[in-house]
Amino acid sequence: MAAPFPASPLFTLAFALALVAGLVVKLWLATRQVRHVARHRDSVPLAFSGAISLSAHRKAADYTVAKTRLGLLEMVWGAMVLVGWTLLGGLDLLNKLLLDWLGGGMWQQLALLAAFVLIGSLLELPFTLWQTFRLEERFGFNKMTWRLWLADSIKALLLGAVIGLPIAALILWLMGATGRLWWLWAWGAWIAFNLLLMLIYPTFIAPIFNKFQPLDDDQLKARVNALMQRCGFAAKGLFVMDGSTRSAHANAYFTGFGASKRVVFYDTLLRQLDACEVEAVLAHELGHFKHRHVWKRMAAMFALSLAGFALLGWLSGHVWFYTGLGVQPSMTAPNDALAILLFMLAVPVFGFFIAPLSVLISRRHEFEADAYAIAQTSGADLSRALLKLYQDNASTLTPDPVFVKFYYSHPPASERLARMAAA
Repeated sequence: MAAPFPASPLFTLAFALALVAGLVVKLWLATRQVRHVARHRDSVPLAFSGAISLSAHRKAADYTVAKTRLGLLEMVWGAMVLVGWTLLGGLDLLNKLLLDWLGGGMWQQLALLAAFVLIGSLLELPFTLWQTFRLEERFGFNKMTWRLWLADSIKALLLGAVIGLPIAALILWLMGATGRLWWLWAWGAWIAFNLLLMLIYPTFIAPIFNKFQPLDDDQLKARVNALMQRCGFAAKGLFVMDGSTRSAHANAYFTGFGASKRVVFYDTLLRQLDACEVEAVLAHELGHFKHRHVWKRMAAMFALSLAGFALLGWLSGHVWFYTGLGVQPSMTAPNDALAILLFMLAVPVFGFFIAPLSVLISRRHEFEADAYAIAQTSGADLSRALLKLYQDNASTLTPDPVFVKFYYSHPPASERLARMAAA
C-alpha cells in the first residue's frame, strides 16, 4: 500500500457544513411539524367537521407526531452513521480489511458493496422493527407477523443479491474497461436495467412478496373497464393484492411498462371504498398517464442519473474526493466501488436543499390528476374517497405549511378538496 495521500480540508469542511446545515434544517422542520399538529389536535378543521370525527382527527395527530418523533431519532442516528462511514474512517477501514483478505479486484469490490449494504441494513434495523411492531402496531396498522417479516427480509436479501450484484459487477467492469467515458456506458446499462425491472416487476418480482388475484367484482370491473376505455388506456389486467396481510393502509397503483401494465388494488382499499369512489381514485391515477407525468418523471430520472454518472466520472478521478471523505484510495487496486459508495453517501447531503423542488413538481402533478379525475368521474366521489383514505390512513389534516413545502409529495387534504370544490 502506498503512503497516505494528504487530506483535503476544503472538501471536508464543505461536506461537514452541508451535513450540519441540513441536519439543523431537518430538526427545525420536524419540531415545527410536531408543534403545529399537536396545537391543532383537539379541533377538527371547519371544512372537515361534518366528515371527520374528533377521535379520528386526534388519532391522525397522534400518529403523525409519533412518526415524526421517531423520524427525529432516526435522522440523528443516520447523521452519526454517515460521519462514522466517512470522516471517522469506517468505510476506509472496511475497504482495507477486504483488500487484505481478498486483494484488489472485482470480488473485493463486490464484497465491499455487499458488506456496506448489509452493515447499513443492520444499523437501520432497530428503527425498522420499532416502526413496524411498535408504532404501526400501536395505531392498529400493522398486520405483519414476525414470521412474515423474517420471510420478507430473507426474500429481499436474496433478491437484492440476485439482481443487485450482477448490475454492480457490470458497472464496475465498465468503469475499468471503457476508458474515460465509462460513465456514459454505465449510464446506458443503468437505464436498460431499470427499464427491464419495470417490465418484469409485475409478473416476476411482486408475486414473490404478495398474492395477486384477478378482480372478481363484476360491477367494479365493468366500471373500471369503461373508465379506461373512455380515457384511452389499456392494461393487461385488473388485480387485487393482499395488502391486508402486512398493513391496514390502503392504496391502488399502476405497475409495469408497455404491454405489461396492470392495475393493482389493495384489498384494504376495496373494503373501504364503494365502486364509485374506487372509480374516482383510479381516474386520478389515469390522470397521471394522461398528463404524461409518468414519462416526465422517467425523463427527469434519466436526465438526473446521466448528470450523476457524469459527476461520479469526474469525482472518481480526483484524490481529494476520497481523502476529503475520510478514505485513502489504493494505488495498487481499483477504487471504483469506493467511489460509488462515497458518491451515494455525499450526494444526499449536498442535494437536500434542492429536494423541495421535486416535491413541488409532484404536488402540481397531483392537482392536475385530481382535475382530470373530476372531468372523467364525480368530484364528490373523489372527495369522499380521499377523506376516507385520509381518515383510514390517519393522515393529519393540519400539517405545518413549511414542512409540507419541504417533504409532501401530495398536497394536504385541505388544499386538494378546496381545489375540487372550486372546480
